[in-house]
Amino acid sequence: MGDDSREKCWKPLLRFRFTSSYNRYKMKILIATDGSPYNRLAVEQFLAGPIAAGTEVRIVSAYKRSSPMMATEPMGTLRQSYAEADDEAFKAAGKAADFAADIVRGKNTGFVVMTAVIDGSPKTVILKEAENFGADLIVVGASGHGFVERFMLGSVSQAVAMHAKCSVEIVRMQKK
Repeated sequence: MGDDSREKCWKPLLRFRFTSSYNRYKMKILIATDGSPYNRLAVEQFLAGPIAAGTEVRIVSAYKRSSPMMATEPMGTLRQSYAEADDEAFKAAGKAADFAADIVRGKNTGFVVMTAVIDGSPKTVILKEAENFGADLIVVGASGHGFVERFMLGSVSQAVAMHAKCSVEIVRMQKK
């Protein structure tokens, strides 16, 4: 292993269905982020490769709003607490999308960058947005959960790779 920081921190987990036009033509790339270090570095690693100027990059951050059933209030304060939690989740998702957009814009000013913060399950939001956007590629980070966590929580990156109608790049943290 060399001194390359990308080599120490990240390695591609899955890259498939790329055509020969991958590096030569403008693409539509959807980058999914939750603001975690996994996703931040996935964006940086992806951008280290050659990408044509004029490429459209849509950065999506999903958040899950509280269930309406949880907002019913027996004493009057619960609704406000859930509304505040929803507001904080929305703000955090917005910060994550803006941070990723700053990384993309800093790497190449020739990209067309758009952000979106969307309420819903990350798996569903990413797949739906990729289809609506007409994405050629989806980039996601993977947190590297073990079997039990994947079984209990489900893996967003795995679901995206299994169900996406376009190419998917999953970048995960390498164990030290």
